[in-house]
Amino acid sequence: MPWKYLLFDLDGTLTDSREGIINCIKYALEKMKKPIPPERQLLKMVGPPLRDGFQEIAGLNCEESEEAVQKYRERFGIIGIFENALYDGMEEVLARLQERGYLLVLATSKPEEYSIRILEHFGIKKYFTEIVGSTMDGSRNEKGDIIREVFARLGITEEQKKEAIMIGDRKHDILGARECNISSLGVSYGFAPEHELEEYKADYIVNEVSDLLSFFTIENCF
Repeated sequence: MPWKYLLFDLDGTLTDSREGIINCIKYALEKMKKPIPPERQLLKMVGPPLRDGFQEIAGLNCEESEEAVQKYRERFGIIGIFENALYDGMEEVLARLQERGYLLVLATSKPEEYSIRILEHFGIKKYFTEIVGSTMDGSRNEKGDIIREVFARLGITEEQKKEAIMIGDRKHDILGARECNISSLGVSYGFAPEHELEEYKADYIVNEVSDLLSFFTIENCF
């Protein structure tokens, strides 16, 4: 099926950000004198909205999760944001997809201002037509809301939605795509627990970064 708009998640899709995120989660919980879950549980917080993770994984209530997010950002904005690595081969993939005529958009639950800094840090901002992330106040937080913001900024009509596909590593990417009536491509090299992408019925799944080039061929571009 041909596509034009490729909506990329960030954490676990473009970059391996687990070190910075987990270190900042631990920092926040330590500052609040809260128990720190095992690292295998903390990994589940990489990718989804942070407020949700502090409640569902760390067991905080709504008010505590807001405080934890603020503590998290104390460290993340200075140190954690750069405890991060671009997946091997990713820049070549982005460059070639752009050359093939695809329009690349970042659609992430990470705050937009952090996302811009990360893309600039890795020198890949130039490949993206638009960068859409969450808001610091949490008013735009869920993946469905972020995808709808992409549509609004790019002027994508209902008819053009069939040309869009969400690319991500977690169930939230799949569910957000379904909510917005667009296709989804799961990447299994990210942070999803085993079989999560299949369980939540991603339309397509690839296993390696290089598979993105095999999937999005020149022939598949609108």
